[in-house]
Amino acid sequence: MSVENEVKVRFPGDAEQARARIEARGYRLIQPRTLESDCVFDRGGELRRSEQLLRLRRQGDRFLLTYKGPPRAGRHKNREEIEFEVSDGDALAAVLERLGYDVAFRYQKYRTKFRAESEPGIITIDETPMGVFLELEGPPDWLDATAARLGLSPSEYLTASYAKLYQEYRRARPGLTNDMVFDDSAD
Repeated sequence: MSVENEVKVRFPGDAEQARARIEARGYRLIQPRTLESDCVFDRGGELRRSEQLLRLRRQGDRFLLTYKGPPRAGRHKNREEIEFEVSDGDALAAVLERLGYDVAFRYQKYRTKFRAESEPGIITIDETPMGVFLELEGPPDWLDATAARLGLSPSEYLTASYAKLYQEYRRARPGLTNDMVFDDSAD
């Protein structure tokens, strides 16, 4: 078990501009651009109402199951996180469905990860169907120092989940699908 501390920032440029800014500040690539396909499971909205999350993530042939507890109030998103790899994501999804959980939301992003040597946090570039986001994850002091180093202000911090951000995005664009995916054929 661990505690996740993070913030997201909507990046005004494209992924290449984000990468150039990150690398110019001394951060190095630790995970190349990878498609992540996530399914959020819920049982009648029970988890969403209590601000908990149960997510099955697919990265290529790899599956990760993540539980996230309710966030604690503050400038950064801070919450319990339990995450582990599963060998058969399709079987696990079937078990969850048999237990009454349904896929409540699907979302995708192309994620690229960066880190600086001897620093405790990670910076990601998330390319989503609603734009590019930077996500900083690490100790609270590191989040603020790194944001400043990247030229970002605490006033730009977003602590909402991608599900909530996408709901807001859809309000201004009523024709969009319920899921934040690049196309309907994606898994």
